[in-house]
Amino acid sequence: MLLFLEQLLNGLQFGVTLLLMASGLTLIFGIMNLINLAHGSLFMVGAYVGATAIAHGSGFFLGLLAGIAAAALTGMAMELLIMRRLYRRDHLDQVLATFGLILFFNEMVSIIWGRQPVAMNTPDFLSGTVEFIPGAPYPAFRLAVIVTGIVVTGLLYFLVMKTRIGMWIRAGASNREMIGALGVNISLLYTVLFGFGAALAGLAGVMAAPFSAVQSGMGENILILTFVVIVIGGIGSIRGAVAGALLIGLTDTLGRVYIPDLMRLWLPPSVADGTGASLASMLIYILMAVVLAFRPRGLFQTHG
Repeated sequence: MLLFLEQLLNGLQFGVTLLLMASGLTLIFGIMNLINLAHGSLFMVGAYVGATAIAHGSGFFLGLLAGIAAAALTGMAMELLIMRRLYRRDHLDQVLATFGLILFFNEMVSIIWGRQPVAMNTPDFLSGTVEFIPGAPYPAFRLAVIVTGIVVTGLLYFLVMKTRIGMWIRAGASNREMIGALGVNISLLYTVLFGFGAALAGLAGVMAAPFSAVQSGMGENILILTFVVIVIGGIGSIRGAVAGALLIGLTDTLGRVYIPDLMRLWLPPSVADGTGASLASMLIYILMAVVLAFRPRGLFQTHG
């Protein structure tokens, strides 16, 4: 039971990391109707800048702010220089353009930081454990990631659903021309929105850096999972992003822990480990197929 509770928290932490990515991407993909394959590159930029700032003695919080700011500024520059020309273009054009940006950013970070991975250690004040479940000490940094994700998601939901800016965002998604005719600078609004989504990706990158190597191309794998989250939850839905991220995080984590053990009940251990690992990696895509079979527009449909 203690192992299950610990893995449940690990799944929640992974789901929250995906949620930070999915929240920004669902704004860009769902509300702005823009397919941005380079969103994972913003995650990478945040991780690199945050890790570098912390390594040079800036402290964790300054490094976190540096990573968020770098991703936000990079995202806004992308929107101004490239994305703005793609809003009225076909999705295929958007895919090709943003795929080119992935290649550009991967080579750029290789030129600046080199091919070797950059390490980022857990901050000292969060390097211990917290025993809020008796007999199961849990890493404080992972718990901080969970709390950060919950707080940021709550603030995002309040911004989109309860504020005037959120009203403009939702109205712009429905009828861009009409909200522009009413005096709202929709181009500026979209630039700020894109930058905000990029900032969330940068936050996710810095928070995930201690768990994985900061290296060129690190954004591609999490980008695939992020799109799965959005498809399961429903394109453009913040509630859907929350539900999809938690489902994927828990399914992936628990599957990788328990499926190999289940396979050992029927197969030799040497075969069971390989088969179980393969099935565990497929599990999230099986989940997506099942959800789409019954809810073709996702769990929380927002369009059509």
